[in-house]
Amino acid sequence: MPETGATLVDPIRFRQLMARWATGVSVVTTRHDARDRGLTVNAFLSVTLTPPRILVSINTDADALPALRASGAFAVSILSATQRALSQRFAGRVTPEEKFAGVDLHRGRTGAALLDGAIATLECRLVQEIPAGDHALVLGEVVSTEEGPDSPPLLFFRSGYAEAEPDELLRLPRGRDPR
Repeated sequence: MPETGATLVDPIRFRQLMARWATGVSVVTTRHDARDRGLTVNAFLSVTLTPPRILVSINTDADALPALRASGAFAVSILSATQRALSQRFAGRVTPEEKFAGVDLHRGRTGAALLDGAIATLECRLVQEIPAGDHALVLGEVVSTEEGPDSPPLLFFRSGYAEAEPDELLRLPRGRDPR
């Protein structure tokens, strides 16, 4: 049995392999001290139905993480296929003010920004944070939800965006080197 913490898999190879897992794309937002923070997240999943809980994985270097911890609440906006630009904006290394500049949004029950046009939003109360290497696994209890337009989701596959069309057709990007 290998030693705990021993790295047996090359991180670049691991990233290439994980790029073969198609995911939806969401933006996690929070508000603390009257300031919005947000980031693009594709590591998001439903954990339990009773009570309704979700989990998101956030890089520990993300500027939104301290604000999320301090506020004790966050929201997840599940992006539609037409919201690629929002995904890219919130994934970028720009100031929080630049991320939110001109973005159509409304406030939810927790005060977090909910992105207009998202196919669904969930507002959560922070339940637990679990350290996991260079990420924090954030467990939230869902306190409010909204359904958005009945649109195809924004998808990510092989380090690129996949296009979903209403007729259930997916156009996946050709293989790319995710480095």
